[in-house]
Formats: sequence, structure tokens, C-alpha cells
Amino acid sequence: MAVWALGINHQTAPLDLRGRFAFALDQLPPTLERFRASLALQPEATLLSTCNRTEIYCASDELAVEPTVQWLAQTGGVSPQALLDHAYVLHEGEAARHAFRVASGLDSMVLGEAQILGQMKDAVRAADAAGALGTTLHQLFQRSFAVAKQVRSSTEIGAHSISMTAAAVRLAGQLFEDLQDIRVLFVGAGEMIELAATHFAAKNPKSLAIANRTLERGEKLATRFGAEVLRLSDLPDRLHEFDAVISCTASTLPLIGLGAVERALKKRRHRPMFMVDLAVPRDIEAEVKELDDVYLYTVDDLAAVVQTGKDNRQAAVAQAEAIIDAGVQSFMHWLQQRDPRAGVVGLIRELNAQTDAWRATELARARKLLAKGEDVDAVLEALSRGLTQKMLHGALAELHAGDERTRQATAETVSRLFLRGAGRS
Repeated sequence: MAVWALGINHQTAPLDLRGRFAFALDQLPPTLERFRASLALQPEATLLSTCNRTEIYCASDELAVEPTVQWLAQTGGVSPQALLDHAYVLHEGEAARHAFRVASGLDSMVLGEAQILGQMKDAVRAADAAGALGTTLHQLFQRSFAVAKQVRSSTEIGAHSISMTAAAVRLAGQLFEDLQDIRVLFVGAGEMIELAATHFAAKNPKSLAIANRTLERGEKLATRFGAEVLRLSDLPDRLHEFDAVISCTASTLPLIGLGAVERALKKRRHRPMFMVDLAVPRDIEAEVKELDDVYLYTVDDLAAVVQTGKDNRQAAVAQAEAIIDAGVQSFMHWLQQRDPRAGVVGLIRELNAQTDAWRATELARARKLLAKGEDVDAVLEALSRGLTQKMLHGALAELHAGDERTRQATAETVSRLFLRGAGRS
């Protein structure tokens, strides 16, 4: 059974590219159905999509990375190469390790944050609802949840962590002398807005308001915090009333444009506005950040703030990684027990993946040289030399390592592998 993962996250891809691959929770089942229908193998599949990452995990009798890349690239409206420039592709144990690290909060912008675990569980439930969660991925994710629980209970990985919403409050406190004197508007009514409202409400601001597409959900959240409820259509006329705006919706297009903010600033006589856009894709047009009297922060802008206290948690990371290592070994053992040939098959896949990576690297280098007008024969010569050097590097290194007996055994193996049919006796 082949297992692979393809993804982009806050470390590999800019916000606007991540926005192209963002999926709301209710979009996950139909999206997975379309993905599986596009592949002849009908692989097991689970799609995880948050403000910081989009990842698809797959399992099938055969590896199908290239079709997975093509499907995801087409879904996001970019070329496969443009996606791969910012993506990571992981196989077998490395895919499992990544899932365990994500669930444990080790791969998050906020080291040790717990919210991602709930988001992963939602993604697994969505995959199950789509009929895409088979035995292998079920095992992978149940084990990832167990590992995350052990990491959480056995280490201090979550100690001193600062959430995105807490970071927003901290930044607002740096701009305004007294948060009790400001009016705060929340756009959206999801989990992130609920967390943001909780943090801001604790500072007792002058007033709170919630604008949401559906009034019923907005009213439910507003009741909890004693906030006013607005319709999204009211935003252009009411925006100037608020000193701080925190937005996080599932809209595919910006809800707050440059013109609306410019008009609001004019009515405010250019008193500063603090804005936080926690949505991916953006809720607030990027150009708003260029306005003199607006302090706009995105999820990526908050990264430096949430790193505070990270050094205090580094000691716990080593403990967490040890727990994850044990979890990966256990999962791989389970996978191999299901298929006694899995070890050999996995090695074959890794060899193919490695040679494909070498080929892609040398082709990219050759194309650049050709684009510069280099001689075609010279480029082809460099391409062939680069490939052979990469393929022989490991064997040549081993031939120079170890004692005489080890080198002799290596020489026999290398001869058998590389000189078969070459006339060597």
C-alpha cells in the first residue's frame, strides 16, 4: 500500500497562493469526490485546509503523485510546476511523520497550538462522509490523534504559546493607549472570530459588533458577548464607526475593499484604524495596507508576534519528536504487516521518486541554460554528466568507506548493479 501527502503551508507558500487552495469545511466532501473520480485508482484521500495549510493525504495500491499534483494545480488555477515550486511531496514514513507533527502542533505557526488537532478531526470526518477514508488513512489519522494526545499530556509543548487572536489583541494594545476606549467590529461568526471576540471582550472595549452573512449565527455569537449585530451589506456605511476590525470568513472574494476603507478614513478624519485579516483567501484587499492611517495585519504578519515564547518550548520539542518517531515506527510496522512486500515496494518507490527528483533538477538547470542561449550540445553534455554524477555519488562514496572487507563486499554489489552486461567477468 502506497501512502503519500502533497501540501503547501505558511512556511512554503505566500498567503495569496494559499488562498487559491483554501476549502471551507462543507466543500471538503464534494472536493474529495471530484478528486477521486479524476484518478483511475480511486485512492483513499483526506483533505486538510486551514488558514496556514492545504494538504491532501492519499493511500492506494500504487503511487499516484503526478495525477495528484495535476488535480490540485488545476483546482487552484495554477500550473503543476508553479504548485511544486511551493509544495512538499512526502511518501510512506515521511508522510506519516508529517501528519503526526501537524496533529501535535509542531508544524504550526504557533508552536504547540491545539486548534489544528480539531481541524484535522473535522477533515477526517469530512473524508469519511465522502466515502474516501479507507483502512490505511483511518489508521494513519487515529494514530496521529493518539500521538498528539501523548505529546500534549507528556510535554510542555503548548506552554507559553500565544494564539493568533491573542497576538491581535497585543498589537491593538500597542496602537491604542486604552483598549477600553475603542469600538471593535468582528466580520464573520466562525471559530476564529469567536476566539478573537473572547480575547477582545476580556479587555472591556467601549463596544463590540458582529457582522455576518447570516444574522441568526451572528446573533447567537453577539448574545454571548453583548455585541451589536450587523448585516454584511451594512459594512460600507458603518465601517467608519469602528477603531478595530477583525475579519475571518470563508468568502472567496474580499469583503472590505480599498474604496470602502478610504471613505471610512475620511469620515473618521484620519483617526487610525487597526485591521486584522485572519482569512485565507483575504477578506480585506491587500492595497488597504498602503493607506497611511491603517494598520493592517494578515495571518502571515502575525507570525513574528506568535513566536514569542517559542524558545521556552524548544526543550519540549525534542521530547515530542521522540514520541512521534515511535508513532511513525509503529505505523510503518502495521503497514508492512498488511503487505510483507511493503519494505521492498517502498524502497522501489523511493528510488523512483529520488531519480525523478534528480531528473527534474537537471532538466530545470538545462532549460535555464538554453533560455540564456547556451550551446545545445554543451547543455546536453552537462545534463547527462549531472545525472550520472548524482546516480553514482552514493556508490562511489561507499567504495571509499569502511575497511577492506566492507569495500570488497561493496565492490561486488556495485559491480553486479552497475556493470551487468558490460563485459566484466
